[in-house]
Amino acid sequence: MSAVAAATPQDKPEPTGTPPFSGFERMMAFRYLRARRKEGFISVIAGFSFVGIMLGVATLIIVMSVMNGFRVELQSKILGFNGHIVVTPTETPLTDFEAVAQRISGAAGVKLAVPIVEGQALASSPFNAGGVLVRGVRAADLEKLPSIGQSIRDGTLDKFDDGHGVMVGSRLAEQLGLRLGDNITLVSPRGAATVFGTTPRIKVYPIVAIFEIGMSEVDSNFVFMPLAEAQAYFNRNNDVTAIEIYVDDPDRVDEARDAIQAAAGRPITMTDWRQRNVTFFTALEVERNVMFLILMLIILIAALNIISGLIMLVKDKGSDIAILRTMGATRGAVMRIFLITGTAIGATGTFAGFVLGVVVCTWIEQIRQFVSWLTQTELFAPELYFLSRLPAKINPGEVTAIVLMSLILSVLATLYPSWRAARLDPVEALRYE
Repeated sequence: MSAVAAATPQDKPEPTGTPPFSGFERMMAFRYLRARRKEGFISVIAGFSFVGIMLGVATLIIVMSVMNGFRVELQSKILGFNGHIVVTPTETPLTDFEAVAQRISGAAGVKLAVPIVEGQALASSPFNAGGVLVRGVRAADLEKLPSIGQSIRDGTLDKFDDGHGVMVGSRLAEQLGLRLGDNITLVSPRGAATVFGTTPRIKVYPIVAIFEIGMSEVDSNFVFMPLAEAQAYFNRNNDVTAIEIYVDDPDRVDEARDAIQAAAGRPITMTDWRQRNVTFFTALEVERNVMFLILMLIILIAALNIISGLIMLVKDKGSDIAILRTMGATRGAVMRIFLITGTAIGATGTFAGFVLGVVVCTWIEQIRQFVSWLTQTELFAPELYFLSRLPAKINPGEVTAIVLMSLILSVLATLYPSWRAARLDPVEALRYE
């Protein structure tokens, strides 16, 4: 008895099955992923689940990146071209614009203050005509604006203030059939006052420069004129329409308001870029959030496919589960086997969708050009979307959230089928086999 007791020490625990997620459980899970010929239908469902999750993740990454690209590009173009804060007079005209602009430029948080004269006109050539917005600006201020000074395609701003030439956008030049050095005719309804009423002012200007910032609304509608010439053209009595202010951080314009108000030294009205574009950016944000919720349904549907595929797999593998249980496999081991099977489908689909989405976002403009060439159609008309190229900006935080949500849905989708497999009674399963 003592020998038997020595051979089987009482302090050794009885075997309780394989450790969680052991090599045996992983082997069984991946064997179930490789369905045999008679189980081909189950393999097809698993394949559809994989493709569904891959396309859902990829589509969500691509769409959100394009929406982010739209917002970033449009915001940078709009803020780079227009002032972050526009100051307009309230009681008397801005005849002291030079002194006011100089004082505001020295205010805390202000990068640049630009006096402008702005008015509408009709631009015409021997080939075409169309409405434009004429903006009078000093050459020194134009050169300080990155969106304009660094976007001149032809010509130069040298002696811009001294001459009577104008700078036009590239799309406007194309529409009017004009090139550098050609003459453009501007017609303003507010001309000279006569005894017969106000007559339109018609004047011809040579094109001294052509700019292109990549935003079709600007490139096709704006004409820049020397400030002094614009004052004379629009009958301004040595005053300006407004002063555009560029601050260091456009997202913190409120912090500069008090300093600008104090530096102006006169009654003014201030309007920032958020107030002028609130409708546009709000609509863009709403559309972005709605698209995110709608496209999440694709991943949810793919997760439901995982549930249906695993339930059919459990039903088909009932006898195998019963044999594993009779051989000592615990309910936890069986549950983990099917948990690994379903999670593997979701994880590989998520990873493949992540890679596909990043690749498409990286080459999205080249893909657009190829599809446009293949179908002989314009897929991204600049006249409709304001930009000359399709933008895509990947947000690491959003991509991480998409990947995590896909993985979580994939794991949740496996819980019920795995629990059902673990609850299977071996006796009942073998009785009806």
